[in-house]
Amino acid sequence: MSTGRLRLPRESKRDRGERAVRISDRLAEAYPDAECALVHRNAWELLVATILSAQCTDATVNQVTPALFEEYPDPAALARAPQKKVEKLIRRTGFFSQKAKSIRECAESVEANHGGEVPREMDALVSLRGVGRKTASVVLGTAFSEPAVFVDTHVRRLSQRLGLTRNEDPDKIQDELKALLPPAHWTEFCHRMIHHGRRICQARKPACEVCPVNDLCPRIGVSATAGSGRARPRTSKAV
Repeated sequence: MSTGRLRLPRESKRDRGERAVRISDRLAEAYPDAECALVHRNAWELLVATILSAQCTDATVNQVTPALFEEYPDPAALARAPQKKVEKLIRRTGFFSQKAKSIRECAESVEANHGGEVPREMDALVSLRGVGRKTASVVLGTAFSEPAVFVDTHVRRLSQRLGLTRNEDPDKIQDELKALLPPAHWTEFCHRMIHHGRRICQARKPACEVCPVNDLCPRIGVSATAGSGRARPRTSKAV
């Protein structure tokens, strides 16, 4: 896809919002059980897993975190953990030295400034080491059930292809999606977009012929020959 400014379909903001809601409803029918793919038992585990997921697959993070959380089950324990030992536990996620430092310093701040509990406010979350708006939004929406939009590579790619944004910047895309969709749609819409991006609307070969939102998508940046005839999306939970 071009990195230049995208040309959106000619439609009013109201029409685009109505189309976005229809897309959201259609994805809800296709993926009713889509959920966060990062395995976690609480907000703290989700926060750490999301930090580790940068430049790494969720599957790899899920293979690493059980041993990490068994050794260091809460912020207090991780804050006291030796840097080298944490690095060894998370090495497979890549950039392990920086990530180990980030999650240890994050743990220190959560323990010292928030009584060992993950804060529920955006400003407090983004003040933590290694936490940006995307990570904070994942935690708010998934762990705390607060309406939140989070823009990863899949949400960005699909939002552009669907003609919902012309921006490349995740923060700007986040703001645009918030303006287009009712808050009640935000969190699940993002999980379903991620699920759809992995199953059908993949980066190089989107399976447009079996896409449940095909008739609502202008296919911006997609080759006219896209469509591989893959199986229709399953409705099982995200993996």
